Amino acid sequence: MIPKEVFNRRHFGTPEVVSLIVINYIVTVVDIQAFAMCTTIKWYFWLVLVLLAAYNFYRIRRNPEEFDRKTLIAYGVSWILLLAVFFLLRTKAQPC
Repeated sequence: MIPKEVFNRRHFGTPEVVSLIVINYIVTVVDIQAFAMCTTIKWYFWLVLVLLAAYNFYRIRRNPEEFDRKTLIAYGVSWILLLAVFFLLRTKAQPC
């Protein structure tokens, strides 16, 4: 038999900010590799970034209680590091 307290444990799951940051990095890296590795950046790249920003705005507005000052600072730092990833990946851009 399974003890009763196993079913009473609480699991809060992954924090919303962590999943949002991971989604941002995955989408942006794939977007850069697909549409921004030529010397000219395709307009699809900017479209995907606008859609990603709209998704982020929606997720933050939907769960305002999970985004306090500390998590918003971590989220902002992740965007700064994402910008650094963009410039690092763009150093290998090839003429297409």
